[in-house]
Amino acid sequence: MFKGWNVGLIIFTYILVILGTLNVRSGLVSSVHSFAQSNIGWFFLGFLGFMILFSLYWIVVRYDQLRSKNQIDSFLSREAAFMLNNVLFLLIAAVTLFFTYLPVMSELVTGQRMTVGASFFEKFNGPLFAALLVLMGIAPLTMWYRTSIRWLRRMTFGPLVAATLAVVILFILDVRNWLALLGFWIVTFSLILTIFEFIRPGYKRVRNKGESPFKAVSGFITQNRRRYGGYIIHLGVLVMAFGIISTELYQQETQIRLTRGNSVPLGEFSMVFNGVERYPGPDDLEITEASVDVFKDGEFVRTLNPRTELYTRTQQPMTIPGVRSTFTEDFYVIMINWEGTSADAATFRIYVNPLINWVWAGAFIFLAGTLVAAWPDPAEDKIVAAERSRRRIAISGATGD
Repeated sequence: MFKGWNVGLIIFTYILVILGTLNVRSGLVSSVHSFAQSNIGWFFLGFLGFMILFSLYWIVVRYDQLRSKNQIDSFLSREAAFMLNNVLFLLIAAVTLFFTYLPVMSELVTGQRMTVGASFFEKFNGPLFAALLVLMGIAPLTMWYRTSIRWLRRMTFGPLVAATLAVVILFILDVRNWLALLGFWIVTFSLILTIFEFIRPGYKRVRNKGESPFKAVSGFITQNRRRYGGYIIHLGVLVMAFGIISTELYQQETQIRLTRGNSVPLGEFSMVFNGVERYPGPDDLEITEASVDVFKDGEFVRTLNPRTELYTRTQQPMTIPGVRSTFTEDFYVIMINWEGTSADAATFRIYVNPLINWVWAGAFIFLAGTLVAAWPDPAEDKIVAAERSRRRIAISGATGD
């Protein structure tokens, strides 16, 4: 049913790879990821145009082979969930592309380049990602062709209640940002639904076969790696979502100039500036290193040493932050400037990033799910080989070879 979608998305992905390379090499879009501008951008632009025309040509030529012979029977079906998933991803891509190139388009039309900040992307992509997270939880419950509303209602009632109770507890614990509460509700709802996809078959194997919970879970994952590898990927994305929501809505930051012995508060934390030391490093490296003491709720936590490094031959500077990292938050400090000659003072930029390491944890879960889904399955390879052999025999019989 989705042959055309598959080919179209593969082409779109490749076109975006070329477009991204064009961006960072041509200076078309201002970005911290851009390399030095060069004339090679024109070659990538020509190649991009060629690949778009080349791809469109073959889509038109092979249109009859790509056209689906089946149709979606119901919007409450797994086919419809796949379709909606694709549409949401394309909308996110379209919004991102539009705001990325809006400064360029505005300069072409009005002669002035607009400034597009992160808030533009967040305002439009936030609801789309929220819908994607909800779909991530509900889609596995849907069935091919048609899904009963009664079935969906019965399977989602418990997770809906549990997610609501979790948000009520967060509200009691003084989480009052309605965007955060809505985001945590969506992620918790989808997370519970995804976990149930492991609990239900695991419980059946424990009850029917008497296996241990670990053996039961590993058993049904091994039997259907693609399906449950995908669910593990879902878990990784949802864990990342907790970290993204927390960091996005509750990050604290400040920039301040401190003299030796002075302190600055930031949320539950405070930081005392102890002083700066400059010393030579290996080769032509010159290091300027600050010493700061970090306190949380009045108790000493750790001494951090943010520093700047300067390669004197090339005059290439590098900034190394001081980080105190835990599972619940990061305390992150950068030394921007040191006034060693006029005053024993330095300017710091300080961040407190809650749950930022959940983003990293979710990424590792995502990678684990990808490995599970992509791991070779000998039994499946035999089925594929037998099917190929059957097709070769059928073709040989039809052609008389």
